[in-house]
Amino acid sequence: MAWDFETDPEFQKKLDWIEEFMAEEVEPTSHLGMAAFSSGGREKFIKPLQQKVRDQGLWACHLGPELGGQGYGQLKLALMNEKLGRNSLAPTVFGCQAPDTGNAEIIAHYGTPEQKEKWLKPLLNGDIRSAFSMSEPTGGSDPLTFKTRAELIGDEWVINGEKWFSSGSRYAKVLVVYAVTDPEAKNPYRRTSIFLVPTDTPGVETIRNIGVGHEGEGGHGYIRYNNVHVPKDALLGERGGAFIIAQTRLGGGRVHHAMRTVGACQHAFDLMCQRAVSRQTRDGRLADMPVVQEQIADAWIQLQQFRLLVLRTAWLIDKHKDYKLVRKDIAAIKVAMPKVYHDIAATALHLHGALGVSNEMPFMGMVTGAFVMGIADGPTEVHKVTVAKQVLRDYQPDNDLFPAYHIPKLREAARDKYADELEDLKRHYEARKSEAVTA
Repeated sequence: MAWDFETDPEFQKKLDWIEEFMAEEVEPTSHLGMAAFSSGGREKFIKPLQQKVRDQGLWACHLGPELGGQGYGQLKLALMNEKLGRNSLAPTVFGCQAPDTGNAEIIAHYGTPEQKEKWLKPLLNGDIRSAFSMSEPTGGSDPLTFKTRAELIGDEWVINGEKWFSSGSRYAKVLVVYAVTDPEAKNPYRRTSIFLVPTDTPGVETIRNIGVGHEGEGGHGYIRYNNVHVPKDALLGERGGAFIIAQTRLGGGRVHHAMRTVGACQHAFDLMCQRAVSRQTRDGRLADMPVVQEQIADAWIQLQQFRLLVLRTAWLIDKHKDYKLVRKDIAAIKVAMPKVYHDIAATALHLHGALGVSNEMPFMGMVTGAFVMGIADGPTEVHKVTVAKQVLRDYQPDNDLFPAYHIPKLREAARDKYADELEDLKRHYEARKSEAVTA
């Protein structure tokens, strides 16, 4: 049997280091707020932490060795990411923050040597940030509804249109822009292409930066492209290849979101349990109340189910080395993720009472984050359809009047299969009956 739920001892040492590093350095730094991300603060606080991660050989571990990563594979990444998911600063410290990870992945896969030199290396080193500029105000993330156009005029592409919720654009140096290049293509999924556009290109206008929930000015740009001219070689991959490129990016991104969400759920669960054993009421501790015990049991079961589904999906990716073969499983964890996160975070919030809904605890942000997870990288409903379609491929129709599993049919088939044995049994009973009559 090859089933095993134990971690390799050598890798466990890495996980133990991450656990301690998170508690002693990353989490305290995260409470410095924007002071840690100012120009001077980044050099003083963030860069030294990133160097410690590099010294441990844990920098950008989502990448293969050819790009400076460790080639750990998705299962080890899952064990790492569930620790990083407890704190929003951790991905930046470990060089695996969204949307840069996905953007780096597609530049690595489809970029020219010049594009890799200009954009990939700085991204991998953490020297610059990037943004994914795909969704639009009119049709969301459905590429078949996109209005933004890129026309090849001479040796330049000219981009016009608007993009909504371009993740990371506020701090980005380069935009990964999805635009229609061949509106009349017979295959609708070959109508769009992807471009690498520097944010300081004339005509790139940020209408406003959008926050999530109660955030003020956030990091997700509402961007207008006004006759933005980029050179012909700004095209990433082949013309008309945007859908395939984006799926390469989104498959890995969905899995990594789920891995980190395991950590966020575990964090909320730990705070919930700490509250339950600490909070006293007139009738005793919260932890002694059956209704609270039921809530904690439900949360723990949800978390363990979700974690195992994520780990199994990571294992399947490592096994097949092809996201397409694990499409159903990736869609399934995408579907499960927002509900598990919401349920656990909301229960933790509720058990903290007024403190739970205040801005002095993380739960409101977690609940909002759960809704984001249900929208980001495709809405939950779309992924449910994917799961169903992939599952149903393994079943064949049965068009008889009654189905093959109709009990009378099964009974008849069983009698045919064991006809000889039934006949022997019949003769045996008849002989016994004859002997009884004679006696």
